[in-house]
Amino acid sequence: MPSELLPGENLVLKAHPHWIVIVKSLVVPVVLLIVVAILDLTYLNANYVPHLRTVLSLAAIGIAGLWLIVVWIRWQATSYTLTDQRINIETGVFSRSSKTIPIDRIQDCTTKQTLFGRMLGYGRVEVDAAGAQGA
Repeated sequence: MPSELLPGENLVLKAHPHWIVIVKSLVVPVVLLIVVAILDLTYLNANYVPHLRTVLSLAAIGIAGLWLIVVWIRWQATSYTLTDQRINIETGVFSRSSKTIPIDRIQDCTTKQTLFGRMLGYGRVEVDAAGAQGA
């Protein structure tokens, strides 16, 4: 969010992306854990390199945990702010990026929701602004 509101400006909404973004990002680590579990149960024998099972399991859990931390930090670092005068989108962890659109420059607003998105309360909002290139 802009560090300070403009004089006479009122905050309408401040939000992060929907939690489903985190759930969708967990597909890769969950698949990794499943693959390691299948390898552990089928190919790796307890007598064959005794500590290999432990090392693979700990590595998979560590990678999945690190992935989750990165996804959560990126989710926290993305914010949407709507005031009665402008829309502001801020992203980035180490280098921040901010996009601001004054309300009076908005020409069109389109929303898109899948059936699953309607059930869980999330969707996509596309805002077209005057003077925006490729918006």
